Amino acid sequence: MKKEISKSEVMQLLLQACPSYQKQWDAYVQDNYENGDEQLLYIDLADFATHFVDLYKKHELREFPAVFDVIELLHISGDDFVKEAASVGLLEDLQNRLLSNEINTNAFNQYLKQESLKWWNHLNDFWDGKTKYDGGPEK
Repeated sequence: MKKEISKSEVMQLLLQACPSYQKQWDAYVQDNYENGDEQLLYIDLADFATHFVDLYKKHELREFPAVFDVIELLHISGDDFVKEAASVGLLEDLQNRLLSNEINTNAFNQYLKQESLKWWNHLNDFWDGKTKYDGGPEK
C-alpha cells in the first residue's frame, strides 16, 4: 500500500510546485516559529493562499498546474488530517482570498482536478446555504 501524505510533508510539496513562494515562506517561518515549534498547517496554508491569489492577480500562472496537481494529490493521497486541511484549510482560504479581492471563486475552476473540484463546489454550496457541512461531497 502506498504511504499517505502526512501534514509534515504538505508545505514541502507546495513549495516544490510553487518555488516563487520560497522567499515568502522562509520569512514567514522565521517570523512565526522558533526552533522545535510544531508548525500549524492551517495557518501555514492561509499564508500560502495569500501568495497564490497574489500570483493570480498579477497573471503569473505558470505554477498553477503544478500547485493544483498537489492540491489534488493531497485530496487523494493525504491522511485524514491532510485531506481535511486541503479542503477546509487550503481551498477555503483560496476562496476567501479570491472573494476578499472581489474575484469570483469560479476563477480557479479551470485548474481544479476532479476530487478538488468536488470539494471546491461543496464549500461554495455550504457558504451559499445550499448544503450543510456533512463531511463533504458524495464520492
